[in-house]
Amino acid sequence: MRIALTHNLRLSDSEEEAEFDTQETVNALAAAIERLGHRLERFEVSGPASRTVARLEAYSPDLIFNTAEGRRGRFREAFYPALFDELGFPYTGSDAYALAVTLDKQLTKLVLTKQGIRTPGWQYVEKLSELTAENLRFPVIVKPNFEGSSKGITQDSIAETLDEVRAKVASALEKYPAGVLVEEFIAGRDLTVPFLAAVDNDYDGVLTPVEYVVDPAVTAGRKYAIYDYELKTKKENAVSVRAPAQIPARTAEDVRKMAQKIFSALDCRDLGRIDFRLSDAGVPYFLEINALPSLEPGAGIYASAELDGLHLDGVINSIIQSAAKRYKIKDGKRQGKPARKTGPLRVGFTYNVKRVKPMASAEAVEDSEAEYDSPNTLQAIREAIASWGHEVIDLEATAELPTVLSSTPLDIVFNIAEGFKGRNRESQVPAMLELLDIPYTGSDPATLSIALDKALAKKIVRQAGILTPNFQLMATGKERLNKEFTSFPLIVKPVAEGSSKGVVTKSVCHSEAELREVVREIASKYQQPALIEEYIGGREFTVGLLGERRPRVLPPMEIVFLDKAEKNPVYSFQHKLDWTDRIRYDAPAKLEPSLLEKLRTAARNSFMALGCRDVARIDFRMDDKGRIYFIECNPLPGLTPGWSDLVLIAQGAGMDYRGLIGEIMAPAIRRYKEREARRAATEHPSAVLRKGLPLEEQGAAAAAQPASAPAAQGSGNGNGTSSPDAPPRAEAKA
Repeated sequence: MRIALTHNLRLSDSEEEAEFDTQETVNALAAAIERLGHRLERFEVSGPASRTVARLEAYSPDLIFNTAEGRRGRFREAFYPALFDELGFPYTGSDAYALAVTLDKQLTKLVLTKQGIRTPGWQYVEKLSELTAENLRFPVIVKPNFEGSSKGITQDSIAETLDEVRAKVASALEKYPAGVLVEEFIAGRDLTVPFLAAVDNDYDGVLTPVEYVVDPAVTAGRKYAIYDYELKTKKENAVSVRAPAQIPARTAEDVRKMAQKIFSALDCRDLGRIDFRLSDAGVPYFLEINALPSLEPGAGIYASAELDGLHLDGVINSIIQSAAKRYKIKDGKRQGKPARKTGPLRVGFTYNVKRVKPMASAEAVEDSEAEYDSPNTLQAIREAIASWGHEVIDLEATAELPTVLSSTPLDIVFNIAEGFKGRNRESQVPAMLELLDIPYTGSDPATLSIALDKALAKKIVRQAGILTPNFQLMATGKERLNKEFTSFPLIVKPVAEGSSKGVVTKSVCHSEAELREVVREIASKYQQPALIEEYIGGREFTVGLLGERRPRVLPPMEIVFLDKAEKNPVYSFQHKLDWTDRIRYDAPAKLEPSLLEKLRTAARNSFMALGCRDVARIDFRMDDKGRIYFIECNPLPGLTPGWSDLVLIAQGAGMDYRGLIGEIMAPAIRRYKEREARRAATEHPSAVLRKGLPLEEQGAAAAAQPASAPAAQGSGNGNGTSSPDAPPRAEAKA
């Protein structure tokens, strides 16, 4: 089967990401699914849902293996299953309803008490004024109502008096305003009961109870024996799983029967986990259920499954088989449902090949083809596109490209062509593709033209309320220097170049004489005006973005300057050629949350203000007061494996090179499918009828149509007119 592994990747130790999967967990799940003989693609779903939809539609999986927790809100775990249902994709695990109910501890308890399930007494509190603690036996534990992974649970969560509980509830509500649960604390120990629906046993898939054993050296001095947030996240090595739990056989049977009833009442599917508290008197109490349990290596579900002869691969296979059975999937096909269109697309690959090697020395700088791509980079992109099952057609951006495009059947184009000359050069190939109605990756001609002109881009982002250094243009070096430049240093660069062309050490000028000399050199060499701007002497960041209207902002990367002798460092052309001992890339950047959010907001707003699409990389400087300044935007960023900034940013976000290329390509595939749907909707039925008829029969078929029937639109050259010289574009099978 074609399986999509949807997940949230944990990139930090923050509590916000505590429920997300580590890279180790994702790798383990992916390896197991592939060992089982399935074709797998990883889908990190953080970011706008539109991006996830585009990627899933492009991949068209037979089944989604879902571990995505969602990022925010009381119904976050339910979001992706609801989305999958809307899209019509089968997926593993419980549906949106079950996940919404089970994340709400209060609602779960209300449902289960009506089923006769024993649970500690509780009170749900949304406002401190609601707290009464009537009929509750002390001590009590205060915990967030809509969180998992023991978030918000510490040794200080337990209160022994009414005054204590009031103080703890007030504190908890500040951090978790959606509501907290005040629950009687049961002295005893924790039990966990996993569930695998595909396991054939007397308890409908409920496995043997296991328990967590904590190193006594770690628990010394702790007043309460609870599996709190610290043990789950910071001292996890001190916790082991004992399978089976050391409890009487009769107790184990009672707990399994209780779990069987709970899983059935809450309609949990495929897998799950229930936490019980076994009192000192040996009485089990239901605490909570996790319908989206952790599948990290070492989790209790694996330890319990081993008692039934299932190791990691067997657990993963049982989850897949349970979902496949529910959706009636056999041999990768869903019975009774129309098959999704699958198969390769014909992907044109437009590029400029680098034939002149860039170099920089004290005497000269050779950067005429610095923006072009080396044969090794081009081959890496070809292989990445082909690895998604598509056919790749090379289309070097030469003067013959217009003729080649009009005569080559293509579904989409993966575009990295820089164009030929002028400040509109990056827009030349996309403009041709739009003329021929061929969907392509990346931004449209307008955005590419604007972004290449740094001064114009700065005007637009400034109008959008984004800070950018003061600037002006000089064409000759003789112009009057603006009065807004009150002090040096200033930096000078070509106004319409990329890849740091023209940005060298002497670009940072400390006097007006230096500045005018550099302006004259730039105007002479690059045949364009020079951009003069204030030098922001702070930290430098670059941010990658992927998607369309609401892009996913990847974790920023910081360019750290290592040469302390450089008083006013700049990310220069020399740095990009040889950076090993002069700069360091921190991906992701080390930033406190407030500054990180400011940088992410500035990047997202810049992307949207400039009308970027699919992919972009945006550069910023941060001054010593924490103010973020837009420097420039590159909507056609480099894609050299292991070297280009965007590739390093993606790696820091847990995305491999193939995945990055797939993310860039996915929105273009979505646009291709929309174009095909529009064509199908406007095409006259008679044209559909005639498709596939021998040529000599088409005339008879046409003659049989009523005289009032409109002429069918041709699809041969993609512009709505029929062309007998151009072969029809390949019909998509994806």
